[in-house]
Amino acid sequence: MGLFTPDDPNYDESVRQTGFNRYKQLLSLHWADWAKVNFLTVLGALPLAFAVSASIVASSVVVLLPASVVGGMIFGPFLAGLYDAVYRGLRDAPGKWWPAYKKSWRQNWKDSLLPGAVTGLFLGGFSFMSALFWWAQVPPSAGTVALYLFSGLLFLVLSTLYWPQLVLFRQTPAVRLRNIILFTSKYLWRVLGTALLQAAYWAIYVLFAPWTLVLVPFLGFWYITFLAQLLLYERLDQELEIEKRMEQT
Repeated sequence: MGLFTPDDPNYDESVRQTGFNRYKQLLSLHWADWAKVNFLTVLGALPLAFAVSASIVASSVVVLLPASVVGGMIFGPFLAGLYDAVYRGLRDAPGKWWPAYKKSWRQNWKDSLLPGAVTGLFLGGFSFMSALFWWAQVPPSAGTVALYLFSGLLFLVLSTLYWPQLVLFRQTPAVRLRNIILFTSKYLWRVLGTALLQAAYWAIYVLFAPWTLVLVPFLGFWYITFLAQLLLYERLDQELEIEKRMEQT
């Protein structure tokens, strides 16, 4: 099955595996394409990263707010393209990655502007608040830190469940948010566990920067997106009938 699986003379690549073998199967089949999409995603994130960094250096919220919104709107279509690529792999959709990526842009760029702006605004505010903690002469209270971390966890929950719906279905934002609430209520611990996994992943990049920044163009976005969505995919497919509805389109 390739790089991530042991040789097995009885292995049939056309058969969908289960459990850890499914993880290895998907990596073997799609890691190269996802890495290419990841590189484009990193390029799309650069304006947002530059805007937030400039705002922190200038210590200016006035610069931060519009810059984060604009940077997030630029980033949104790239992030939608990444989620679309990951979900095409998860549901074993046929076709090459580049035509599918261009199709995702045509279909999703408008719908991704608003959630992209919200994403940019949150990431900008979250980063700026982190800088304020660092600059503060008096350490923040435990309650403030807890609220800060909780907001990050809540953002990860919403983002993890919102973007797949955006690239898979034509829905209103209200319907997507309702689905998030219902799904999270039913699978609370799995959703929280997935969010914590993502938080730990990104915390490693931040804590060990700048050395970890070398990995971002090659591994940064795609791997954790794939892993988080794989952990939720079976239940999302059960609740939202992803593959059944995709077959009808």
